[in-house]
Amino acid sequence: MSQVWNIFKRELASYFATPLAFVFIVAFLFATGVFTFYIGDFFRAGRADLQAFFMFHPWLYLFLIPAISMRLWAEERKSGTLEILLTLPIPIWASVLGKFLAAWAFAGLALILTFPIWISVNLLGDPDNGVIIASYVGSFLLAGGYLAIGAAISAMTSNQVIAFVVSVVVCFLFMASGLPLVLDAVSGWAPQFVINTVASFSFLSHFQSIQKGVIDLRDLVFFAALIGFWLFVNTVLIEQRKAG
Repeated sequence: MSQVWNIFKRELASYFATPLAFVFIVAFLFATGVFTFYIGDFFRAGRADLQAFFMFHPWLYLFLIPAISMRLWAEERKSGTLEILLTLPIPIWASVLGKFLAAWAFAGLALILTFPIWISVNLLGDPDNGVIIASYVGSFLLAGGYLAIGAAISAMTSNQVIAFVVSVVVCFLFMASGLPLVLDAVSGWAPQFVINTVASFSFLSHFQSIQKGVIDLRDLVFFAALIGFWLFVNTVLIEQRKAG
């Protein structure tokens, strides 16, 4: 695990070596503020909760998280440092895991910095902080799912723009599978178990379930399996790159 830790520290430090970290954090905090207080009508709702805050996270992450993940491997391939990394006495799985955990920790840091909104709600009323904590956990898991997909796609190309666009599309497909528009279209010709299967792949349904304040084991297993699968795909892609 020391090898994973070394990759983790190297990757996390690289975010703050450029303005990328500060641009992302400022953009995320600004966007969450706008969506919560203006688009989400936080003050008009008259409720002391953060429902208006968390309901937009899947859509914000759809564009902001691929902006983090697009550089994970595409930049290494473009700059030629991937070949150097592959010659080091470090297992590929350790590099994949270290890079992913660093990106996830960075996304988590941006999420933690939204704590003033949580404090504001407690000052304005008496919210259910258990529900808020569960929602934060769900948001963090959601970011991890997006990142795992984006990291694997980043390993497929040396072009960060392509990695970003494809990541957005794939993440959108996972998210949209639970929307009524998709389920209604499928229900017209498919049996119920197919509809349930399609809905079970939706980020939205699992995130909204956690957002209610109940951290169900099925939701945890979904995100764990999703992240594990895409990290496996990421490892296989880098292995093929090394073998080639």
